[in-house]
Amino acid sequence: MKLLRRAHRRVDVDPGEVALHARNVRFDWADTPLHWMPAEPIASHLINALNLLLPEGERMFCAAYSEALPYVKDEKLREAMLGFIGQESMHAETHDKVLHEVLAANGVDPQPYVRQAEYLFRKSLGPKDVIGVAQRQVMVERLAIIACLEHFFAYLGDWVLNADLEKFGADPRVADLFRWHGAEEVEHRHVAHDVAVYFGAGYVRRAAIMTIVFPIFITLVVRGTKFMVHQDPALPDLGYPRLLTRVFGSMWRGALPGVPSLLWSALTTFKPGYNPQAVGSTAQAVAYLAKSPAAQAVAS
Repeated sequence: MKLLRRAHRRVDVDPGEVALHARNVRFDWADTPLHWMPAEPIASHLINALNLLLPEGERMFCAAYSEALPYVKDEKLREAMLGFIGQESMHAETHDKVLHEVLAANGVDPQPYVRQAEYLFRKSLGPKDVIGVAQRQVMVERLAIIACLEHFFAYLGDWVLNADLEKFGADPRVADLFRWHGAEEVEHRHVAHDVAVYFGAGYVRRAAIMTIVFPIFITLVVRGTKFMVHQDPALPDLGYPRLLTRVFGSMWRGALPGVPSLLWSALTTFKPGYNPQAVGSTAQAVAYLAKSPAAQAVAS
């Protein structure tokens, strides 16, 4: 089935875990088009919708891990969490710049959607005014939610590293943005799961949270796509039925990951003994990070 097929096959040997660290990157967003895949404007907007959602989500991740760190006695896990925080902070900062230097420059006001993302991640998923056992349980709940979301981000990172976006005329800067980010998601894919398990988020709890997180994540991305299309004067203001038809078309052509493969990936987390190391390849991720134009721009 075409939606389940990968763009490329990997033949690398995975070296396993690597020491995590934040990488400085530099992007020049001057004259970046809104339809950064000219042949796929709807797919461009769906992936652009992640720029609206990710900064607040990643700040929540960092805040939750900073809250959890004092309780972690395992030095190896602490080091991984600190590396995770550094990478997620850089992701949030970099995607934030896209909101102002690409979207706003092309006439899109991101603030209405960003305010909703702020409410979701700062209020709904933020720390609660509770103490004692309840405080710890709220923290563990947030850590389990992060583990679910990080599974999706690792899946999407693996997808974008292997997708042939160039055949749709992808702007190399935007493609590099998501491949750099995706490669780091693959690189640190084990951390969120390990943290959730360390804090006692067992199989039943993680499975229950996944059944909630999956449809909400899909809904937020589709809602963000609708928001982007609504603000784009070059496209008709599509209702959800027509928009979803266009989205499925982009999936079929390979400009977006398919829902069946994303759903199948989510279902793998229900397997007893699930390990996120099976998602993607560390060797492929590290190899891309070594040649990322944005990372090389800082080194030069």
